[in-house]
Amino acid sequence: MATIHDIAVGAAFNIVTAVAFLLLFAFLRLQPVNDRVYFPKWYLKGTRASPASAGATVAAAKYINLDISSYLKFLSWMPAALKMPDDELIQHAGLDSVIYLRIYRTGLKIFVPITILAFAVLVPLNWTNDTLESLKVVHSDIDKLSISNIPYGSKRFIAHLVMAYVFTFWTCYVLMKEYQIVAKMRLRFLASEKRRPDQFTVLVRNIPSDPDESVSELVEHFFLVNHPGHYLKHQVVYNTNKLAGLVEKKKQMQNWLDYYQLKFERKAERPTTKTGFFGCFGSDVDAIDYYKSEIEKIGKEEAEEHKKVMKDPKSIMPAAFVSFRSRWGAAVAAQTQQTSNPTVWLTEWAPEPRDVYWNNLSIPFVSLTVRRLIIGVAFFFLNFFYVIPIAFVQTLANLEGIEKALPFLEPFIETLKDWYHSHH
Repeated sequence: MATIHDIAVGAAFNIVTAVAFLLLFAFLRLQPVNDRVYFPKWYLKGTRASPASAGATVAAAKYINLDISSYLKFLSWMPAALKMPDDELIQHAGLDSVIYLRIYRTGLKIFVPITILAFAVLVPLNWTNDTLESLKVVHSDIDKLSISNIPYGSKRFIAHLVMAYVFTFWTCYVLMKEYQIVAKMRLRFLASEKRRPDQFTVLVRNIPSDPDESVSELVEHFFLVNHPGHYLKHQVVYNTNKLAGLVEKKKQMQNWLDYYQLKFERKAERPTTKTGFFGCFGSDVDAIDYYKSEIEKIGKEEAEEHKKVMKDPKSIMPAAFVSFRSRWGAAVAAQTQQTSNPTVWLTEWAPEPRDVYWNNLSIPFVSLTVRRLIIGVAFFFLNFFYVIPIAFVQTLANLEGIEKALPFLEPFIETLKDWYHSHH
């Protein structure tokens, strides 16, 4: 049975682990190389510049924070974040951050009063019995605090029943109030935002084929009939994976060209590169001329591929982005089943344009469904086998488990036990 000592050891282990991760987060957050990871919203707004581009005199300062004073106040942002009004915090870090903090505040609102009531009412009722002693079962002092120490048929169970209703009512009340606040906050946030295309757009998948109409004509006809007065326009999805690959390759070549041009401006000497694998093999050529010719060649391939995609009917995928005249019209289309057949004309909110992974839009619906099934099964087994590391961690909740798992700590643990017994 778990004892107070075992619980204290487990709590200490968890606290040390939590503090270690907090310190690791605080250290990584201060490094210039991670600045875009922890402050993406500021970069999108243009209110923050990368510390790596601030012209540091020491090369390492572009990647590692060398300001010692910043490490001494690495947690100074926490009190400021907790004291900041919700509206100001939304502007500063976004709605998701505010909701995340409110989750913790809601937890405190629920469990602090429940804990006080439990220790004031239930713990004395349970502790002032000797049921476990009279049954002569194996137990610890912790068990005396539980309902198992109350004798069968005792009227003290009424107190547990009443407290169960009190705790349930209080939890539901706090959650109801919190949901009302969050709902109003979200509506204010959406109303204050600038209009974005994705707020009026729906992604339609698995459009059925029609021998008499093209995909574009079919989409226009379907939404004009089923959503009259709300449908605005649409854009069918093309399978442009090859074209996207050429665009990405051209972008990489342009980056290399910019690099060598800057190098030439600094050293006034024409840079060279090798034409082989990763620039490590092959003959030496003028780097600037080589990348200019490569960009020109890829540009021609890109133009040819674009014409091919636009002319080839097979490149049109059974998916489209459909825009509506109002948010209400888009919401109706996104959240309702369009036909009696639930496997066609599947609608969902269109993601923000920068969040679209265009290559995935060309994945057939059946393949997408199979992939989701595989991920679901994999997620189930991941959670199922997660019991193994959890069981290992639980063995560390008592000193005997630590001795078995980490034998080299046995002398230290025995010394700790002797010290504990000598003082108790």
